[in-house]
Amino acid sequence: MNKLKDVFGTSRPMPESTVTTSDSELYEAQVGSTASKTEKGLYEFQVDHDEVDDSENSLMGTQQKGTEMKQGLKSRHIQIIALAGAIGTGLFVGSGSALASCGPAGLFVGQTTVYALTQRYTGNPSLAFTAGLNLYYAQALIAPSEVTAAAFVIEYWTPINSGAWITIFWVTMVALEFCAVQYFGEVEFWIGLIKIFTITGLIIVGIVIFFGGAPDSHGVLGFHYWKHPGAFTEHLVKGNTGKFLACWTAIIKSAFAFILSPELITACASEAENPRVNLPKATSRFIYRMIFFYVFGSLTIGVIVGYNDPRLMSAISSGASSAAASPFVIGIKNAGIKVLDHIVNAAILTSAYSCGNSQFFSATRTLHSMAVRGEVPRFFGRTNRYGVPVYSVALTALISLVSYLNVSNSSSVVFTWLTNISTVSGFFSWVFIGIAYIRYRKAIDYHNLNDRVTFRPKFGIAGAYFTIFFFSLIALTNGYAVFFDFNGSDFVAAYITIPIILVLYIGHMLWYRNFTLFAPPEQIDCITGLKEVEQQEAEYEAPVAKNWLMKVYFWLC
Repeated sequence: MNKLKDVFGTSRPMPESTVTTSDSELYEAQVGSTASKTEKGLYEFQVDHDEVDDSENSLMGTQQKGTEMKQGLKSRHIQIIALAGAIGTGLFVGSGSALASCGPAGLFVGQTTVYALTQRYTGNPSLAFTAGLNLYYAQALIAPSEVTAAAFVIEYWTPINSGAWITIFWVTMVALEFCAVQYFGEVEFWIGLIKIFTITGLIIVGIVIFFGGAPDSHGVLGFHYWKHPGAFTEHLVKGNTGKFLACWTAIIKSAFAFILSPELITACASEAENPRVNLPKATSRFIYRMIFFYVFGSLTIGVIVGYNDPRLMSAISSGASSAAASPFVIGIKNAGIKVLDHIVNAAILTSAYSCGNSQFFSATRTLHSMAVRGEVPRFFGRTNRYGVPVYSVALTALISLVSYLNVSNSSSVVFTWLTNISTVSGFFSWVFIGIAYIRYRKAIDYHNLNDRVTFRPKFGIAGAYFTIFFFSLIALTNGYAVFFDFNGSDFVAAYITIPIILVLYIGHMLWYRNFTLFAPPEQIDCITGLKEVEQQEAEYEAPVAKNWLMKVYFWLC
């Protein structure tokens, strides 16, 4: 039993204060005599709880030997990974299902609501363990769902068995993850640019169609489809209630396309160059760029194709995952524009692969972080000489093999199962983020460290409370439609995440006998590693733009 607990890490009992003169001398030697009282107090707390020793790799945030990562991601990599990682099949293909269920106005309301909400340290090991594993399996399941989507996208061109394409995508994805992080960043950067240029081009094409510039147009199209067949569709029931349910369904569907994307920024933190500079910059720009692509993308879809379009309904009923199910392609075909559908299908293919690759990367970093903290077996935290967490990559690669389920089952069935489970996990991930942020702010205020915080969300604690409420609500109602026409399979897919989370939390709590809900603010460590990153920030010299082209580049990246 003790050996097993040593593997996972344990919570030791809290003895009376034992800080001695030698402890203080050790702190002075390791951290410096100019440290604040807050830093010294927190260090003494760590000594009290046997969390600090005199070994080289356990002091003040230095990573354990053999778990270090390399800072190989540049600012441009982080910017594009965060943005392009969210542009996947959810926008290019999944938006068609949302349009058919909710209508153009419902789709627009859903996208707007989700992105308006995204402008937003517990001291509970059981909660940290649960939140970490919840996020890990959500991201680990997104990867095979996107690999599956990529394989079925190719069926638009050739009927070759999807298993062959799944193998090709899986092998290349895993091989890239075993490479040094700068290669991953470079590949994602260029694929991300393809996705960004594609969605920008589709929005421009939509504007041309809107104003009647398409070959088969008969005057200005305008908001014709908002009138015929209408702006809102009635979902499940008739009347205003049905229209409300359509909007709520659009919000839930919109969340799938987005919900795990912001986490890509934090996944890059330990491998980013100058993280105190680049991460706040990426975070502050992320939301506005996402609003542009998703909100304007959904508006474009709503004006170029009706929610009852025969091609759209046929593609949805057949479970198509290629350009045939993309509302962008359907609208372009209806407008008489040739060839573009093949270009869009190629973009959907790269989008699915890139999105899966990004989530695979993020999942491995989540597992590595948990291993370093002792929440899962520590060997998952081991890295090779390139800073790659090889055992985390190997486990995630094995999990992603579930994509082969599609070889013998309908793509829509397996895809729906995987996306539902990962989406609901993503909802709960945001609940955990809200809780952690509230505790973090309380600790920052208590220790008077506000002047050392480099990034502060606009709506602060109030936004965190609303985030907890909102994402709890959509997590609990994401499968509401099953109660109108009950189906056991759909019910399990929608709500299986809830018992999984409860089992993880209660099991960890009972195993380690940790019955404390939240640690008091004075016990929350906010300064481990802070001195090092502040020193790195002080040594950073921002590049100077010498001409307008460089100014544009620095604004973008």
